[in-house]
Amino acid sequence: MKNEIGFEMAASNIRFGPGITRELGMDLADMKVKHVMVLTDENLRTLPPVHTVLQSLEDAGIGFKLFDRVEVEPTDASFKKAIEFGQSEPFDAFVAVGGGSTMDTAKAVNLYTTYPADFFDYINAPIGKGKPVPGPLKPLFAVPTTAGTGSETTGVSIFDLIEMRAKTGIAHRYLKPTLGIIDSENTRTLPPAVAASTGLDVLSHALESYTAIPYQTRTLPERPTLRPAYQGSNPISDVWSLQALRMVAEYLTRAVEEQDDESRGMMLLAASYAGVGFGNAGCHLPHGMSYPVSGMVKSYNPDGYPVDYPIIPHGTSVILNAPAVFRFTAAACPERHLEGAAVLGVDVSNISNDDAGNVLSDRILEFMQRLNIPNGLSEVGYGSEDIPALVEGTLPQHRVTKLSPRPAGAEDLAAMFEDALNYW
Repeated sequence: MKNEIGFEMAASNIRFGPGITRELGMDLADMKVKHVMVLTDENLRTLPPVHTVLQSLEDAGIGFKLFDRVEVEPTDASFKKAIEFGQSEPFDAFVAVGGGSTMDTAKAVNLYTTYPADFFDYINAPIGKGKPVPGPLKPLFAVPTTAGTGSETTGVSIFDLIEMRAKTGIAHRYLKPTLGIIDSENTRTLPPAVAASTGLDVLSHALESYTAIPYQTRTLPERPTLRPAYQGSNPISDVWSLQALRMVAEYLTRAVEEQDDESRGMMLLAASYAGVGFGNAGCHLPHGMSYPVSGMVKSYNPDGYPVDYPIIPHGTSVILNAPAVFRFTAAACPERHLEGAAVLGVDVSNISNDDAGNVLSDRILEFMQRLNIPNGLSEVGYGSEDIPALVEGTLPQHRVTKLSPRPAGAEDLAAMFEDALNYW
């Protein structure tokens, strides 16, 4: 078996600027698009970002139908409802207005309406069959209203699989949106608690991709088309990930506490930068461990999320695991953990490699405390008795867990979940 010899840079086109959402209709008209499916959720349907998108389509003479039943933290059931809607008419393009839930749902609709298949055919192995996407998809324009997932730049679509009570998804470069529209005006209605959770998702995306296994340690695929979207850290993803961390350090707390257009816009851009980083390098254990944390939620109802069912927001479920993970992984690449801490504002000039994990984790905890994030998994409803199930839900997440710079077996995962129950 030969090791990997190359890496590939892939990302969506991005347009940045206040007010640029109004240009969307002109883009679609220039592409000769006639009939668009617009996806959003019930809360956003009545808010300015959706109004702006629909007005832009009307002004450009583009026909559309609105699907407003996207669920926050979508499930396989909600994906299937959206796919059924997408199959009901001959849509020739898709527009997603919302957070990662909406953008990921739109990617799935685009895939299954373009190349119909059994639902599990494209789902990541070992949960699904992991079949590659057969070819290019229809145009998909992503208009993010949260600064977190970076889904406007990636070929990843994540959902909760109800029967397993865990997250899984689909990953392929063809899923990438055609254009991500990064407009600070679209985050003006974002509640502070949501800005905090999604912003910490950006932080973890960037740290995970920067500390992921080097791309050269993977096995060389038989054909270039079999090279995975998540390739391991590489010189290009490193640039984007580190810049995202710099922007988080400068703008995250301000975007939550002051909520001004500049900081909200910069956090939107940071999410896209981190998306380019992890969309090529990949995430690892904080995300792999987050999937059962979100999927097994019992009764937690966070501030800022207008839903009538329990959820643990994705960014929260990720960051709750992150301090425990980086304490564990630092031994594998302490220099990268120290560099991450330094970019986040820590003076590491006199810090030894042995302390790299604690220093980075302590800096993450400072952000969590400042932004009123729950104190570990115990505050969102988990105890030691839940750890075996959390471990079982993490083990199948090979797409991300195998990118950890330090391999983690069941006992390692259990120890990290135990560490993550309480932090301060």
